[in-house]
Formats: sequence, C-alpha cells, structure tokens
Amino acid sequence: MHKFENLEIYLRPVTIEDAQLLLASVQIEEIRYMTGTTADFTLEQIQQHILKCQKDTSRYDFAICLNSNHQMIGELVIMDIDQVHKTAGFRISMCHIGLTDQGYGTQAISLVLEFVFNTLNLEQLELEVYSHNQRGLHVYQKLGFKIVDIIKNALNYKGKHSDEIKMLMLRSDYDQKC
Repeated sequence: MHKFENLEIYLRPVTIEDAQLLLASVQIEEIRYMTGTTADFTLEQIQQHILKCQKDTSRYDFAICLNSNHQMIGELVIMDIDQVHKTAGFRISMCHIGLTDQGYGTQAISLVLEFVFNTLNLEQLELEVYSHNQRGLHVYQKLGFKIVDIIKNALNYKGKHSDEIKMLMLRSDYDQKC
C-alpha cells in the first residue's frame, strides 16, 4: 500500500485500530453537518466497514496523520475507481473541527491529487460538497476543482436545506497547476 508525506503530514492506509477515532469523529455535530451524515454508527459497524474497504480494489482509504506525533487527524478516500473510464470519486473529513483552517486538508488533497493523476493515471476526480460547507468549497476551488453541477436542496439536515455541489478536476487542469 502507498504512503505519501510532506513536512507536516503523511497519509497511510486506514486500519482497524482507527475505528474508535472514526466513530468519535462521526459523533461530532459540526462534522456530521459538514459531511451531511445523518446515520448513527456503532464501533462494530465502523470496524466491519474498514475490513470491507481493505478488500475493495476500487478504493483507497487513507488516514491523515501528523508527522510530529503520528496522530490521525482525518480521513481521505479515493473511491469508485474506474480504470476503464479513468475516473474516481473523492471525499475527505477531519476528525476534529479544531484541526480545520490549518492547511492539513489542503496538504492531504495535494498529496492525493499527485497519486490520482500520476500513479493511478486517472483523467478525472469527482467530489460532492454541500453548499453550507464554505471551507471545503473554498479549498477545492483553490486546488483547481471546478463546479459542474448543483443539485438544489439535496440535503435536509435537521430542517436545514443545502445544495449539493458537484465538482470535478481533470488531469489537464491538474497538469496546468503543477
């Protein structure tokens, strides 16, 4: 499995030992809202999900970790990899709101973009972000993702409606930024 790093963070495969932290993160109300998570999970469900993902060759699940102390601070997934059409989906979530706005997510995405376009040799990477997640939207646009569709009122989270914004990065856009 692959490992990627820069001066502050590294990405490593998610392991069963990460399940407790992932469970804790999906119980934080602001993270649930930012990601549109409405279901509740048990530790066993998360452990089973990790084991299933480890066997799935159409995805990579990465833990975002600090170089300084090896603490896992987030999760990043490349999923639905289609080698025929050279496409994949993408999602990222930090484990604590206090870890946002420090550049870790931007760094992690940058490491993954290099992997997606230079190692996996894909032509496009897709993601969805909810309109209320302005931090995420800003980072994705800064890195070169472009809005390709907006689905109005796609999320009803505790009575609050948000649009789902579909974004895309093409290899040609990535190559121009490098």
